[in-house]
Amino acid sequence: MLKDFKAFVMKGNVLDLAVAVIIGAAFGAIVTSMVNDVIMPPIGLLLSGIDFKELFVSLNGQSYPTLTAAKAAAAPVIAYGLFLNAIINFLIVAFVIFMVVRAASKMQKPAPVADPTTKDCTFCFTPIPIPAKRCPHCTSQLAG
Repeated sequence: MLKDFKAFVMKGNVLDLAVAVIIGAAFGAIVTSMVNDVIMPPIGLLLSGIDFKELFVSLNGQSYPTLTAAKAAAAPVIAYGLFLNAIINFLIVAFVIFMVVRAASKMQKPAPVADPTTKDCTFCFTPIPIPAKRCPHCTSQLAG
């Protein structure tokens, strides 16, 4: 059983998947940092200095100066600013994945076109084998 497990783990697909998960997690951290530290601050500045990470609604009716203060008080909140950041993270990751898949598709060689094995009868237009001398459907004599 241990031998079978080792053979399974050492298969190329399993190792490729493990590498993809690790790189994906690292890429996710980079995108999160880019959204939180590069994209959202200028957007917040354009919108009168809003910090999206601090946008929330307190559900208990009390007012809190920051999301951290509300969470420290164990207040129920809807942190829609963090949700907006998560949406932007997703859109960036989805766009990058789309571009990578698109580039990979362009790099792949097109599938070789197989030589045709049939031709159409010139009289009845029924597909027939290329070496045929007579159409099996209409019995017409074929040229060549």
